Amino acid sequence: MPRINAFLKLGRDQGGSDIHLAVGSPPLIRLHGDLMPIKYRELSSTELEELVDEILTPEQKKMFQSGKDLDFSYDDPEVGRFRVNLFKKVNGIGASLRAIAPTIPSMKELGLPPIIEKFLHANQGIVLVTGATGTGKSTTLASMIDWLNKNRRYNIITLEDPIEYVHKSSKSLVVQRAVGTHVDSFAAGLRAALREDPDVILVGELRDPETISMAMTAAETGHLVLGTLHTTSAVKTLDRIVDAMPTEQKALASTFLAQHLKGVISQKLVRTFDGRHRKAMLEIMVNTPSIASLILNNKIFQIPSSLQTGREVGMQLMDQALLEGVKNKEIDADDAYLHATDKKLFQRYVSNPDLLPQINLAVT
Repeated sequence: MPRINAFLKLGRDQGGSDIHLAVGSPPLIRLHGDLMPIKYRELSSTELEELVDEILTPEQKKMFQSGKDLDFSYDDPEVGRFRVNLFKKVNGIGASLRAIAPTIPSMKELGLPPIIEKFLHANQGIVLVTGATGTGKSTTLASMIDWLNKNRRYNIITLEDPIEYVHKSSKSLVVQRAVGTHVDSFAAGLRAALREDPDVILVGELRDPETISMAMTAAETGHLVLGTLHTTSAVKTLDRIVDAMPTEQKALASTFLAQHLKGVISQKLVRTFDGRHRKAMLEIMVNTPSIASLILNNKIFQIPSSLQTGREVGMQLMDQALLEGVKNKEIDADDAYLHATDKKLFQRYVSNPDLLPQINLAVT
């Protein structure tokens, strides 16, 4: 049994989302958003190298020794499945291990609104799930693929780095491919996928112009594409895609988004009211004719006001979602305040006065 399993089991048993191992520090567990140390000695360089070495394949060891970071999945019957990032830093190596749930949560279990399922009824186009690292994008996408797998007879191809949730084909055929193992890059995987008769293509990250262009081609040619970006709002997502393209293709990118984008789901994980879990709060943009017009006319900056008034079609700003969560006592008001854009809306609910702006009462 790899000795690292003891830390992974402890982290999972305590409900941690991540386990961090670094030279000069005891193992750390991310619990409800905060890093908590495990009662253990500081890890030495030799000890940590030995712990990690036990779970690497010979090929992975060779790649890591050559200076490359590693992203891979570790699956063990004793502790379950983890997504691993292994890296080198100033005083030795480090590892971050993300716990993957043993079963794929349904969209209902995640509390995703009905508009998400509606996005999945589209025969073609692109749906984007965005958010900072560690905000649950992979889980949301896994639940979406799971719904398609159980309700549609599709050929679903996923391109991931690495593969996190493993899907067992049900009504659909689900083919999962890992970047670096099965394909060289997301762009190469997309190029290959288009020759494999797909109905749905999941792109783990739209990280460069080539991948974005290939995803656009797939969406334009009759496929439903699900993709992710590390952006924190609908407006920033649209700006990122347009800005990523060469100058001569920016207008084409805007036209593509206006015509083929189905929606944008931007996520943040916020501590629940009881402080024992975290809940995904969503900003949702639906590409209505009015939104499409704003995109075409380079008025993306006006989209937030459309989201604010578009509740009847499933749209909402992040602040609206946070405020509703606070009022319904689903999420912690202090945490919501920290995540909010317009913080004035949340000041009356905050319990920790240190978070609020300090008023200078000094007499001048």
